[in-house]
Amino acid sequence: MSIETYYKDKPLEVDVHKLKLKNERKINVVSLFSGCGGMDLGFRGDFEFLGQTYEENPFNIIFANDIFSAAMKVYEHNFKHKGVEESISEMDLNSIPKADIVIGGFPCQDFSLAGKRKGLMTERGRLYEHMIRVIKHCDAKMFIAENVDGIRTNKTNKSINLSALDKILRDFENSGYVVQYKVLNAADYGVPQIRKRVIIFGVKKEIFKAIYYPLATHDELGELGRKPWKTSKNAIDDLWDKIDDPAILNHTSRDYSRAKFYPGKKMQGNNRISMDRPSCTIRAEHHGNIEAHYRTQTPEDEANMEGWRRLSVRECARLQSFPDDFNFIVSASSAYKMIGNAVPPVLGWHIARAAFYTLSMSKQDYQVELELEIAIN
Repeated sequence: MSIETYYKDKPLEVDVHKLKLKNERKINVVSLFSGCGGMDLGFRGDFEFLGQTYEENPFNIIFANDIFSAAMKVYEHNFKHKGVEESISEMDLNSIPKADIVIGGFPCQDFSLAGKRKGLMTERGRLYEHMIRVIKHCDAKMFIAENVDGIRTNKTNKSINLSALDKILRDFENSGYVVQYKVLNAADYGVPQIRKRVIIFGVKKEIFKAIYYPLATHDELGELGRKPWKTSKNAIDDLWDKIDDPAILNHTSRDYSRAKFYPGKKMQGNNRISMDRPSCTIRAEHHGNIEAHYRTQTPEDEANMEGWRRLSVRECARLQSFPDDFNFIVSASSAYKMIGNAVPPVLGWHIARAAFYTLSMSKQDYQVELELEIAIN
C-alpha cells in the first residue's frame, strides 16, 4: 500500500467519550517540543475545563523536552517532574528512555501562513527529522505529530510541486510507519477557539491495523447531534471585571499587554475577538499585540480604541482550554508565547484517547483492556 493511500483515505473516527479505558499499566510516552505542556496535559487527563471533567488517561509522560527555558519552568511547576531544556538537534539519544508513544508539535513558524513561510529551507523547519531520530531510538509503536494547517500548502521548493507535508509524511513512512493526517479544528472538540491543526498519526508497520481520529463533538450551529461551538463569552466573560482578584491566577494588572492600538489600521492584534463565536487563533508571535477583549468597545464611537483592554494571560489560557489551576509562573510576554504555541489540552485529550484506541486495535505483545460502546464512525 502506498503512502498516498494511507493519508488520503477518509480517516476512521471514534467517539472517545464513549470509550472506557482500562489498562493494567500506563503506556509510556516521550514528549518532544513539549512547551508548557498542552498536549501532555491532554494525554495525562484528570483536569476540569468550563465545568466539564476530562478524566485521567492511561498514559505516563516519562520524558519531556523543550528549548524554551520559560516553558520548561512552567511545565515543571505544573507537572511536578523535571523536563530537559536542550535543543533536540543536540540531544544525546542515550538520555531518552524507550517508550511506546512519541508525541510532539515540531516548530511551526516556518510553515505558518502568518510567517515568512521558509518551510523546509530552514534548520528549524527540518527539526521533524530529529523527531524521527527519537522515534526510531525509542522503537515507538506509535507517534503523534502536530503542526499548522499551512504546512499543507508550503512548498519544499519553487521548482517541485511537493508540499512540506508530503515530504514530511514520506520521511515518516520511510522510517517504518504507516502514516495518516487529518486537519482538526479545536472548536469542533469544545475549545472556544478557531484553531486548525494538522495532526499526523503514525503506527509501526508491523503492528498496523487501522488509525482512528477523535469524532467531533461540536460544530458551528450544533447540528447532526453535536453541541454548538463554545464562544469567547462562554469561556471568559466571568473574568472581565476580576482583574487583580487574588483567587484568579495570571489575571492581574501585570498580566495583560499595554501594547498600543492603531485606529483604522489592519494589523496583527489590532482588533477585538468576537463575543458570540469562538476566539480567533491565539498565536505565539504576537509580540504583545494580543487581541482586545470584546467588552472593550466604546458604544458611541466604534473607532475609538482608548478604552480597549487586551486579553490577559488567563483569558488566553481559557481560550486555549487550560484549566484555571494551571499556573504560568513567568512574565506575561513569555506566557503569551507559550500559550500561543500550545496544543489546547482539551483537543489533546481527544487526540490521546483516539491514539489509545488506535494502539489497542493494533497487534501487540501486550493486551489492553477496553470497554467500548457503539462508538465507531
